[in-house]
Amino acid sequence: MPLLQMALRVEHDIFVVRQRGREVAALLGLENQDQIRIATALSEVGRQVLRAAGGAEVLFRVDSDGAAKRLMSVEIVPAEPVDCELFAGRQAAAVARLVDAFELEPPKRATVLRMSRRIPASAQPLTAQRMATLRADLAGSAPSSALDEMASQNEQLIAALDQVRKQRDELAVLNAELAETNQGVMALYSQLSEELEATNQGVVALYAELDEKSVQLRAANEAKSRFLANVSHELRAPVTAIMGLGRLLDDSASDPLTEEQRRQVGLIRTSAADLLTLVNGLLDLAKAESGRLEPNWDEVDLRAVFGALRGTLRALVTQPDVELVVEDPPPPATLRSDEVLLSQVLRNLLHNGLKFTESGEVRMRADRVDDQWHLVVSDTGPGVPAEFQERIFEEFFQVPGPARAAGTGLGLPYARRLVNLLGGELTLTSTPGAGATFTVILPAGGA
Repeated sequence: MPLLQMALRVEHDIFVVRQRGREVAALLGLENQDQIRIATALSEVGRQVLRAAGGAEVLFRVDSDGAAKRLMSVEIVPAEPVDCELFAGRQAAAVARLVDAFELEPPKRATVLRMSRRIPASAQPLTAQRMATLRADLAGSAPSSALDEMASQNEQLIAALDQVRKQRDELAVLNAELAETNQGVMALYSQLSEELEATNQGVVALYAELDEKSVQLRAANEAKSRFLANVSHELRAPVTAIMGLGRLLDDSASDPLTEEQRRQVGLIRTSAADLLTLVNGLLDLAKAESGRLEPNWDEVDLRAVFGALRGTLRALVTQPDVELVVEDPPPPATLRSDEVLLSQVLRNLLHNGLKFTESGEVRMRADRVDDQWHLVVSDTGPGVPAEFQERIFEEFFQVPGPARAAGTGLGLPYARRLVNLLGGELTLTSTPGAGATFTVILPAGGA
């Protein structure tokens, strides 16, 4: 939509075109800096066109960029085509920086020079009535003289210099603040670096100490295992001899004993048997801890294992109100494991249940769950309080209380070590007063 058209014929017209450009920009709502940019671009391009073509027509318009955004456009039509080389290089770049778009048509011998600047969205809407008012205002205003325009340019230059000086002062303040901030950052970085270095030294020292303690602990554990193995081995022979002598004394072929002597020999044999159990437990634990216990992997028939345990442990049921129930595993009841070690684990759990159960039952069953076997031993004994359900797997620990039975406290720790060696895990669930359930979870295909 056209707003104003004027002629560029003499040098004085350059000032008029500059002034009119600033007026149009102000009426359209462009900011002061943009008004100055438009005016400066018009004076530069107008001077070159006047010198090359001797004159031109200047048309001020309001156009759209196709995205519902309004533009202030200025078309300069030279009296004759001008060589586009006049606007090549730095001059064209300078004009392009002052406006949003600067075009020459056609590219070589231009007959139209077009420049535009986007109108801010906050400007007053350009309705048809508003455009008519703008045209009337521009037509009714008279351009000022060259001296007035020069004075206006000087004022603009002074304002620009003041703004540059203000920005320079602000930049100097910002540089000073930045330098101070940098000093603080460097000081903080130096402090953090020193603290980090000190922390790293402490961590390195701690790791060295941990390594040293680990070596000492490993050596102590190996020494303990050797001690247990040696002591157990040395004690087994005399304990076995004591048990043999006790049997000889109690034999009917020997000289008859009094009732008191028979009772004392029975105490000797019972104590020797308990001591032998302790010695064997220590020796088994020492073997497991030393790492010298290697499973003999083979296909194990659980039905045969369960049958053997049912027969051998039936004699251990001494309470008349306790029943030992060993359920046959569902076929096919095979897994890859070590039959001897697995039998030791299950025998230990069953013996434990029979020892603590005064009435009810001790039951063993096998369940196939996906690719695992769950071997479950449950009893109706006193159960294990929650605070002791992990501690009972510690060596020599026994649950305190009236239900405490004779034992060494080595059976469950040894059983868990064997299960871990077989690639499984041993878990416990128990409710005090409702019994305990031990579950051996083993992979069907072996570890």
